[in-house]
Amino acid sequence: MDVIQMARELGKAIQQQECYAAFLQAKENNDNDEALQKAIGDFNLLRMNINAEMSKTDKDAEKLKAMDTELREMYQSIMENENMARYNEAKQEIDRIVSDVNTILMMSVNGEDPEKIDLAACTGNCATCGGSCH
Repeated sequence: MDVIQMARELGKAIQQQECYAAFLQAKENNDNDEALQKAIGDFNLLRMNINAEMSKTDKDAEKLKAMDTELREMYQSIMENENMARYNEAKQEIDRIVSDVNTILMMSVNGEDPEKIDLAACTGNCATCGGSCH
């Protein structure tokens, strides 16, 4: 089996994970939550209005401040939505798995033994690395 086919098999294996099914369900719940979708649409519209106001040469500072406050409140409300909270948790778990896989691949490409890579020791951010993969 060539490397590309193995990557395809890995993709299938990830899709078989319980957390992947939870992610898909959370995404569907978000998509079907009409109140949440309306709130996200309103948030995006307000953000566009803020950008339009900021691009004016005669910006209204008070208006911008009020809009910014409203935007922050809308964001907080969206993030407190039960479906959004579940989605974020499920997304973080999927992202963690993908990051772990990527770490193994990148460290392997840099010469590390894939069997000995300690995922707990790697943050995934080379800027914080002590150089263990070089």
